[in-house]
Amino acid sequence: MKKDEELKSDAYWKTRLTPEQFRVLREKGTERPGTGEYYHLKDKGTYLCGACGLELFASDDKYDSGSGWPSFFEELKAGNIEQVVDSSHGMQRTEILCSRCGSHLGHLFDDGPEPTGKRYCVNSLSLKLDRGKK
Repeated sequence: MKKDEELKSDAYWKTRLTPEQFRVLREKGTERPGTGEYYHLKDKGTYLCGACGLELFASDDKYDSGSGWPSFFEELKAGNIEQVVDSSHGMQRTEILCSRCGSHLGHLFDDGPEPTGKRYCVNSLSLKLDRGKK
């Protein structure tokens, strides 16, 4: 079966996302550090993909990395986040994408806290917090 991203056009996503969300989620943009809705938020719940609603992160795995973006040390469920090599901007990084719809979430780094040592650095515009799921 093909991923949702292969089945849905830019026109589809433009009707369901704000222009800012479209720029980040579908065009691999980023928000300015420290400006995102979820950067300092400590509310409990489950963070979903801002485009398709797939469950990505638990609020209990969120921490303040000081990076300017919401950061998590673990994904909620293995397989819901895809990792790809990103060689843009003259550096080698690991881009993270929603495995259902292919939307850009942010990047993964190996400088996070224990127990994983990972830092999933995510744009707030790529997320939606479901406070009913904990």
